[in-house]
Amino acid sequence: MSDHHEDLPPFCHPVSTKLLFGVFFGLIGLTILTVATSALGSALGMPPAFAFPLAMVIATMKAFLVCAFFMHMWWDKSFNVLAFLSSLLFVSLFIGMTMIDTGEYQPTIEAFDINNLANVEVSE
Repeated sequence: MSDHHEDLPPFCHPVSTKLLFGVFFGLIGLTILTVATSALGSALGMPPAFAFPLAMVIATMKAFLVCAFFMHMWWDKSFNVLAFLSSLLFVSLFIGMTMIDTGEYQPTIEAFDINNLANVEVSE
């Protein structure tokens, strides 16, 4: 079998099996790290405010690996990469705004729950 790929279209780029398996095992390793962080984070005394950003960083690394190598964006035109990164920016803005909003109304919910629990009668 020839190492040359004259029979392939000009936009096609064959990827080595070694690279694909390397990315696959990298994703498996990052998944194990994510599970270990969530399972052992509280046992090791990791504050929840640190666990969520750490999980998002790991998820971003996994998304990069999938998009770059399995979706072949590593070899794609720069405009497509720019469009993808722009979508990541907007998703992070939406999640960030939601997290800011959650911090603003959470004390009101807790105060409402405490006031309602004080007025609840328990029948036996």
